[in-house]
Amino acid sequence: MKQDMIVVLDLGSTENTVLARAIRELGVYSEIHPHDITAGEVKALENVKGIILNGGENRIVDGKEVEVNPELYTLGYPVIAIDCPSAKCEKCYAKLPDKEALKAFVFDTCKAEANWNMKNFIEDQIEQIKKQVGDKKVLLALSGGVDSSVVAAMLIKAIGQQLVCVHVNHGLMRKNESEGVVKVFRDELKANLIYIDASERFLTKLENVADPEQKRKIIGGEFIRVFEEEARKLEGIDFLGQGTIYPDIIESGTKTAKTVKSHHNVGGLPEDLQFALVEPLKQLFKDEVRACGLELGLPREMVYRQPFPGPGLGVRCLGAITRDRLAAVRESDAILREEFAKAGLDKTVWQYFTVVPDFKSVGMKNHERCFDYTVIIRAINTIDAMTASIERLDWDVLEIITNRILAEVPNVNRVCYDMSPKPPATIEFE
Repeated sequence: MKQDMIVVLDLGSTENTVLARAIRELGVYSEIHPHDITAGEVKALENVKGIILNGGENRIVDGKEVEVNPELYTLGYPVIAIDCPSAKCEKCYAKLPDKEALKAFVFDTCKAEANWNMKNFIEDQIEQIKKQVGDKKVLLALSGGVDSSVVAAMLIKAIGQQLVCVHVNHGLMRKNESEGVVKVFRDELKANLIYIDASERFLTKLENVADPEQKRKIIGGEFIRVFEEEARKLEGIDFLGQGTIYPDIIESGTKTAKTVKSHHNVGGLPEDLQFALVEPLKQLFKDEVRACGLELGLPREMVYRQPFPGPGLGVRCLGAITRDRLAAVRESDAILREEFAKAGLDKTVWQYFTVVPDFKSVGMKNHERCFDYTVIIRAINTIDAMTASIERLDWDVLEIITNRILAEVPNVNRVCYDMSPKPPATIEFE
């Protein structure tokens, strides 16, 4: 069933996602698009019922106020503006309208129907995937994380054996992660899975690279190269499937907002990419991705698995990656996850992990002076990954985790707990 849509045009607002989610909570699908979208591109979107021009503090770019293409006003769609003094529509709000005003616009003015739900979304995406892919094959990077697992399930439902899953062990995985992916997807789900151990290749490329943006781009670019090499061994691979979700796109920068951080599947793609992209989750927030996974029939434990960035432990081994600090991140993270599970925190805390910065401090081990690394624990709660609050850990649990890390992880003499919410911090350190 085609879902009615309200289009949100980004004219510099910092609250595009708030508005889009508010519309979806009314049961109506919404998408965010750039301010300079053309009339033809709007008409190509299906079931558009209305347009909201969403201005804000970033509406002035290079000294000029961003504006929409004038022909949008001739399409016949109802249009309202938020904080856009130059907008040529019937009504302009100084700030986001309250729920009742938004509801009146969506249902009374636009005549939209409340038909946005996961079942309909999945049906629409499957239809689009079939239309886009045809009889070709899709290569999918299957990390085993939530996003790639949900994409895999959707692609299997849409195109079956035309999907080729590739799991690349880039040497930046969590402890026993790759072994688990192979066991679940190849052995249990019987997926068409190719396993590649490229650990040395990635770690060699990353030697002496300290800048986090450069690390992400190297990892993203190398991923694509591995896939291209694998695709050349296969026939009919024209598409690359990706688990891109909306927060990835937002944080990688828009035409009116600066980059927070590049995501390997957004900012790290090479310009000479040999594939067309299939990204069925790119308009979903994280909680919606999980709902999508459950609707597709994935096990709850897989859907609520710990989020893990594409660059993996590469952005948790802060600064230039070294083998000893990478091992410290991997082992301390495994201890953290084990103790969170014992305490039942794995069911209540959205994301938790460790990082190891690139500096050492003085300490004492075995009655002798030592000069070792620090492990930082981060545990946060969030709904959509756009904002996050800190988990108030029980002191006894934190003490158990600390003592285990200090006793079991080599080259570590301090453990700290990160108390920074998002914003101003981001979820990951890099």
